[in-house]
Amino acid sequence: MSAEPPSGVTSVFVDEHLIALDKPAGLLAVPGRGADKADCLSTRVQASYPEALIVHRLDQATSGLLLMARNLAMQRALGRAFEQREVHKRYIAVAAGRLGLGPGDAGEIDLPLIADWPRRPLQKVDQAAGKPALTRWQVLAHDHAGGLAVTRLALSPVTGRTHQLRVHMAAIGHPLLGDALYAPPEVCGAAPRLLLHAERLMLLHPASGAELDLLVPAPF
Repeated sequence: MSAEPPSGVTSVFVDEHLIALDKPAGLLAVPGRGADKADCLSTRVQASYPEALIVHRLDQATSGLLLMARNLAMQRALGRAFEQREVHKRYIAVAAGRLGLGPGDAGEIDLPLIADWPRRPLQKVDQAAGKPALTRWQVLAHDHAGGLAVTRLALSPVTGRTHQLRVHMAAIGHPLLGDALYAPPEVCGAAPRLLLHAERLMLLHPASGAELDLLVPAPF
């Protein structure tokens, strides 16, 4: 008998080993501190799949694909795959300004990151003490939104630092639309939400070895 689907969360893939979900923007991945932050994706999923275990996280403001394991061995195997960079991640984002020459243009952002302790949970670039962080970008389109010139991008984080994509884009002068943490007011206010979505995950299934290519198109 199949479980009831998690409340307000779309299941993208389910088998006896793992679950892939489409996290809505604005929903925490795991519980935060305080009763007002108890509602989150993991607790909603565990109401349907009590054994489900978190593997990785997305920012509350970010939507898209997130994996959960259905047993401890799978949690460890998926955790290793993420740590060893065997999971390919592709995000769709809309950034302020005109980045690149046109569709297909690509580049890298290689800037070390560290927690900005006096302003937590913010992160910042720190060339001396930061941990290595690498993001690859590709231009999909140039457009206008909210009175701004914007660039629609595919972003692939090679490393997985906290807020990596948001900090990297802001650091090169192209903050993401709707970003309440790293964008100036006119860029934050140009969209009703953070325009960052985890669109695609590609990996080998740790149990079967089969190729998993999971895709959830961006809702913006």
